[in-house]
This record gives sequence, structure tokens and C-alpha cells, in this order.
Amino acid sequence: MKKIFNFNAGPSMLPKAVLVKIKNELFNWNNTKVSIMEISHRNQKFLDLIEIMKKDLKDLLNIPKNYNILFLQGGARTQFSSIPINLIKNASETADYINSGYWGEYAACEAKKYCIVNLIDVIYQKKSQKFILPMKLWKISKNSKYIHYCPNETIDGIAIHNTLNFKNKIIIGDFSSTFLSSPIDINKFGIIYASSQKNIGPSGMTVVIFRNDLVFSKNITIPSCLNYQLLYKHNSLFNTPPTFTWYASSLVLKWLKSQGGLLNMHKINQKKSKLLYNAIDKSNFYHNNIAHEYRSYMNVIFHLPNETLNNLFLKLSQNSGLLFLQGHRVAGGIRASLYNAMPISGVKKLIKFMKYFEKNYG
Repeated sequence: MKKIFNFNAGPSMLPKAVLVKIKNELFNWNNTKVSIMEISHRNQKFLDLIEIMKKDLKDLLNIPKNYNILFLQGGARTQFSSIPINLIKNASETADYINSGYWGEYAACEAKKYCIVNLIDVIYQKKSQKFILPMKLWKISKNSKYIHYCPNETIDGIAIHNTLNFKNKIIIGDFSSTFLSSPIDINKFGIIYASSQKNIGPSGMTVVIFRNDLVFSKNITIPSCLNYQLLYKHNSLFNTPPTFTWYASSLVLKWLKSQGGLLNMHKINQKKSKLLYNAIDKSNFYHNNIAHEYRSYMNVIFHLPNETLNNLFLKLSQNSGLLFLQGHRVAGGIRASLYNAMPISGVKKLIKFMKYFEKNYG
């Protein structure tokens, strides 16, 4: 049987060790005689699991004591609404939204329902390459409530690698596609959030980490399931959570610790992306249009000379065990997502196939 490598952008591949653990425990989780999918979220063993997850997350990210953790439902898109609903007191207030790609702009569109959005376009093109405008040139509003940005755009394959640094501003980051792939200086943020289906676990959960001195709106019309204060008061258990996703994510956190933590994962992720980008840059057949310093480590986007070759590449790569390489419908081309669970051997197999394809069809 040929070895399969899953390059999907999300839901993405899980570590093999985690899948084996799930398989072995599926019918009898933690000696309860039932599956984790059948356990009550009020069961003491499940409550203990929540606390273990929090501790492991705090250990991995070095989360300070003045920050709180929520495990929520609805995906990152729900936070596009939750953030302004919780932080904005009235619709006349302004929030800055950094438009670095599809998801940054999408978050801004949702926020417009609740406040005045100052959309700051930071992408520019020069000689067919995309760059990000230096932060000193970003037109930040003087009285904005917060600054929201997405450090890694999965569709565009472009990333803001430097942490935002604007004095006396609440910085909010959508880390969905880079969460747990490298260390984060949590102290620089008011809120960070990430959906689970990239580097955390299966789809169905969003992690929200917020500084506990933030003043949230007391508007009684805020939907209960979006109200951060209420959700934190109930320890993320205001409604029945996706227990399987929480359990599987807890195993991924343990796996990350066993791999040497986020510093080591960052080194591995850099190595993987460097190998693939080098293969693209050395070729006259494959093309990436992102300036080197803004390339994503997680989502490598590249294009072939035409759509016919692109489709043939996808067909033959799948036959070779390289799955889900098709680019997003908005961007097209090829997208190789190199999340934590993707081993270096998977990247090397992709590069070997790319060389074969160029030699035979280029």
C-alpha cells in the first residue's frame, strides 16, 4: 500500500500517533466503558480533561496568568462577529482591520455590522510579486477600539511574520492557520483566536485566549453563546461542546509536548517550507508570486504554466498518494499545506513528484 500524505488546508491531517491513540481508546475512553463520543460533558473525567487541556496549552504557549482560555464552537468565522459584539459599546466606535488577504477582509466585512471599520489595505504588487506594506505606513485610526489582523492568509499564501506593535492599542489576531506552529508572545495581544482544524485537532472547536482586564460590552442583547463573560463563567460549557474534538485536540497538545514544544515545531516547519520553496525557486516551470520575506510557512501556493497542466498535476499527484493539493477556488493553482502533522518525508515526496512532472510534462 502506497504511503499517503494529506496536504489539505483544513480539516488537515492529524499526527499518526494521535490517530492510533484514538483508535485504541474509541470504545473505552479512560476506563469509562464507553466512547468519548458518548460521555457526558459534565462527567468528572471529562471536566478533568478540560483542565488538562488548559494546562498543556498554557505550557506550550507560555500563557501568562492574566489571560483566560475559552474552548468554543462555531469556527473562526463566529469570532468575526463575537469580537466586535463583545468589545464595541456602540455602532459609532471605530475598529481597525488589516486587509492582508481573503480572511482579513472577510473579518472586516462582518465587523461592519457592529461598528465603523477602518479597512487598511497592506498588500501591494511590484514586478509581479506581492509585498506587505511596512507597519509604519499603516494608517491606524487614532481612536480605534482595537486592531484586528490575520497573520497568515491560507488562501493567498502570504504572512505577516512580525508581531504588531502599536502602543496603547488592543491587538487581536486570527491565528487559525499558524496556531501552535511556533511560539507566540501572548503579552502583545488582547485576544488571539484559532479554529481547530489546522494544527489543533479535528474541526468543531475554536480556541480564544483573552487578557482578563479587557472591558467587554454589557449590552444585554448579546447572544448568550457569543458572550465571552458568560462563556468564561461557565468554563466553556454553557452549551454542550463537541466532546470528541476536545478529546482529540487534547491528544494533539500532548503530542506537541512530546515533540519538544513549539520552538522545535517552528524549526521543523521552517525546514519543510524552505525545502519546498527552494524547489519552486529553482524551477522555471513552477511559480510563486509572494516576496520571500512574506511567504507563509504553513500554506505554500504555486502555479503551473496553464490550467491543463495544473489539472494533470493534481490528477497524477493524487495517484501518487499526494492528496488534496488543489488551490482554493478563489486563488487556483496548487496549495500545499504544511501543518505540524506533515512530516518532512511528505514534503520530500512532493518535491520528488514535482521534479518528475516537470521533466515529463514541462
